[in-house]
Amino acid sequence: MSRQAELTAVQPAVRRSRRVSWAWLGVGPFFLFSLLFLILPTLDLVIGAFRTPDGSFTLDNIARLNQPTIVSAYWISVQVSLASATLGAVAGFFIAYAVVLGKLPKVLRAFVTTFSGVASQFAGIPLAFAFLATLGPTGLVTAWLDQAAGLNLRALGFNLLSFWGLTITYLYFQIPLMILILMPALDGLRKEWREAASILGASPWQYWRHVAFPVLWPSLLGATILLFANAFGAVATAYALTGSSLNIVPILLYAQIRGDVLHDPHLGYALAFGMILITGLANVGYIWLRQRSERWLK
Repeated sequence: MSRQAELTAVQPAVRRSRRVSWAWLGVGPFFLFSLLFLILPTLDLVIGAFRTPDGSFTLDNIARLNQPTIVSAYWISVQVSLASATLGAVAGFFIAYAVVLGKLPKVLRAFVTTFSGVASQFAGIPLAFAFLATLGPTGLVTAWLDQAAGLNLRALGFNLLSFWGLTITYLYFQIPLMILILMPALDGLRKEWREAASILGASPWQYWRHVAFPVLWPSLLGATILLFANAFGAVATAYALTGSSLNIVPILLYAQIRGDVLHDPHLGYALAFGMILITGLANVGYIWLRQRSERWLK
């Protein structure tokens, strides 16, 4: 075949390889949605954190985050997020273990997966109302325990509109989210690993300590970090449940941007900027740990 004939045969293939794939149209709406409702609002918050009301550059908004009230709000938010993430991770792990490795009926797994998918997205005002109607001062469970068992939750120190009340409320969507994240990781534990450990004389505890937990540890830690970010950024549930009775960052942020008394939008932007940094670092840690776990589970 001549040189000219070879070039003629290659040119159509080159043209075909350079064509733009129409598959990009499928993800176009996703990128547009992300741009309009995530990237641009986030950029507006970040820019607003470094601006004065007249539009000039300033670092005063960031410096004012050092106020005792704001520092306390961040600290309480971190504590609530850590408590709900830790408790949610522990409870979610045992539930996921029971469903995946506990030899339970397969139909139960489908039910747990479906419920977890719905419950992990159930938040905001409906969730706050559900807990107030159940465990509030005059809630169904509160009244039943008082009448049937003479157990007064408020006399015992439990208050739904408090630190532990908000933490328990967050567990409603934290535990299902942990279940959804951990079930694929538990599925990735190969039966050959357990069989090999058993042949070599390892006990179940030794298998989990030296084989399973080292493999699952990045997934467990990464999922816990994700739960922390999920709780730290929750706004509607905290505001609807506690109002202004609990000084946490989302409520303080809402008061600065929408309130009539503490109306200072640019300080609110600075508060949001601090939340973006914390949740962003948490998500980066989760992605890094997830990549490590995927290398083991392939």
